[in-house]
Amino acid sequence: MLRPARTWRTAAVLGVAGLTLAACGGGDEDPATPEDTGTAAGGECAGDGTLTIGTLLPQTGSLAFLGPPEFAAVELATQEINEAGGVLEQDVVKIDGDSGDTTTDIASQTVDRLIGEDVDAIIGAASSGVSFTVIDAITGAGVMQFSPANTSPNFTEYEDGGLYFRTAPSDVLQGRVMGNLLISDGHLDVGILALDDAYGTGLAENVEISVTDGGGTITESIIYNPQAATFSAEVAQMAASNPEAIVLIGFEETKKMIPEMIAQGIGPQDVPLYLVDGNTADYSADFQPGTLEGSKGTLPGSETTGDFRERLLEVDPALTEFSYAPESYDAAILIALAAVAAECDTGEAMSGSIVEITKDGEKCTTFADCKELLEAGEDIDFDGLSGPVEFSDVGDPTQATIGIYQYGPDNTYTSLEYVSGEI
Repeated sequence: MLRPARTWRTAAVLGVAGLTLAACGGGDEDPATPEDTGTAAGGECAGDGTLTIGTLLPQTGSLAFLGPPEFAAVELATQEINEAGGVLEQDVVKIDGDSGDTTTDIASQTVDRLIGEDVDAIIGAASSGVSFTVIDAITGAGVMQFSPANTSPNFTEYEDGGLYFRTAPSDVLQGRVMGNLLISDGHLDVGILALDDAYGTGLAENVEISVTDGGGTITESIIYNPQAATFSAEVAQMAASNPEAIVLIGFEETKKMIPEMIAQGIGPQDVPLYLVDGNTADYSADFQPGTLEGSKGTLPGSETTGDFRERLLEVDPALTEFSYAPESYDAAILIALAAVAAECDTGEAMSGSIVEITKDGEKCTTFADCKELLEAGEDIDFDGLSGPVEFSDVGDPTQATIGIYQYGPDNTYTSLEYVSGEI
C-alpha cells in the first residue's frame, strides 16, 4: 500500500526551502484547484492509472546522430521500471516519435499524435530550437515535457506552467567550461562561429562571457544560417579576424563548414578548433584521417561506460554514439518516480513531485530502490547516471558535469577530463 497522498508533505518541504512550484499554484495564496494538481475533487488522481510516456527525439534531421542513444536509454529505463513492478501497479507504456529538426514540421505533428494518444509526459526534444516550437502545445495540454538535451539558457525563465524539466544543464555551464578550456590552452584571441538559433546564440554568448572574463578577446562572433548553400563568406570573415582558436557551434552543417575552413587556411591543423555538444561526433567516415586530430570538444554529462554501456548495447547493438544517454535514462526514471511519489500519472501531479525527489531525502540511485523507499513513506534524493541530480524550482539542474574530449587521427574523440560545477 502506498501512503496517503503527499501533497501536504510537498507543501511543507517547499515552505521550508522557500521555493514555489508553478504546478502547485504558482505561489498564489488561494488553495490549488484539482486542475492545478492533477487530482480530481476529493483528492483522487485524475489520471487513467497508466503512466504513458512519449518520446520526441531525433530520428531524422541535423541531430539524428543523437537519436539512437537517447531512444535506447529511454527503452532501457522503461524495461527496468516495468521489471521493478511498474508505476501505480501498472506497466509504463512508451510511444516513440521523431522530432526532426527546425527545418520541418515533424515535431509538431509528432506532438499532436502523442497528445492524441493521451501521453502523460514527453521526453524530448533534443534540440532547444525544436523544443521552443512545441513547448506551448505540450505544456498547454497539461503534459509534462522533459528534455534530456536542451541546453538553451532561455528555458530557465520560460512560462511553462511548471511542466518543463531537463536533465541537461544550461549552457551557462558549458560556456564557462569552454571559455576556461580556451584560456588554459593559451588561446586569448578567440573566434566564434555559431548557428542562428536559440542554442547557437545562447552558447556563443556564454562562451564569449567566459573568455572575456578570463582576460581573452573575441576577434569575431559570427552567427550563420545553417541552411546556407555555402559558408565561404562567413569563413573568410573569420579568417580576416586572425583568431588563435575557433569555437564552432553547430550541428550537421559542421561537415560542410570544416572543409571550407581548410580551403581558406583556418582548418583544424592551421587554427585550433573547438566543438560543442551539437557537433562533437564521430567523423571517421566524413573526413580524411588526421583532419580533426588535436581538436577538442565539450559534452554535458559524465562518460557512458561499464555496465550501463553494456545494457544500452543489449537494447541497440548498433550504437556507436552514447551522448545524452545518461540524461535520457534519468529523465524516464524521474518521471516514473514522480508518478510514484504523487500517486498519480498526470503531468500536473508529477511536476509537483519532481523537485522534492531530487533533494533533501535518502539517497538512492535505481528506480527499484527509490520506489521501495517511497512506498515505505520515505523522502528520497535521487542521483542518476548523469551525475548528482538536483533541480531548481524552475526545473533546471543546479549542478552538472561537462566532459572535455579530444580527437585522434581517426577523427573520433576520447575523453580527457570531466569538470563539475554549479549553475
